[in-house]
Amino acid sequence: MISIGAAMRTIVDLPEDQIEGLRRLGQREGLSRAELLRRAVAAYLERQGSPGEMEEAFGLWRQSPVDADGQVERLRDDWVR
Repeated sequence: MISIGAAMRTIVDLPEDQIEGLRRLGQREGLSRAELLRRAVAAYLERQGSPGEMEEAFGLWRQSPVDADGQVERLRDDWVR
């Protein structure tokens, strides 16, 4: 993994079962515990999206001619069939 910019050290308290899981995974993958944690944090942040994405999407369909109530009813009809 290539890092750009300054790195920060942090202390994280983990339960023993998670530490053991990281140890086993690290051995299997040939990665350090620190690298596994960096990858886990990166994956979590990616899943969460950028901070402004939700605000950008809010009201996105406001100008659309879609009838939301009608769309919901059509979807419900599909489930019944």
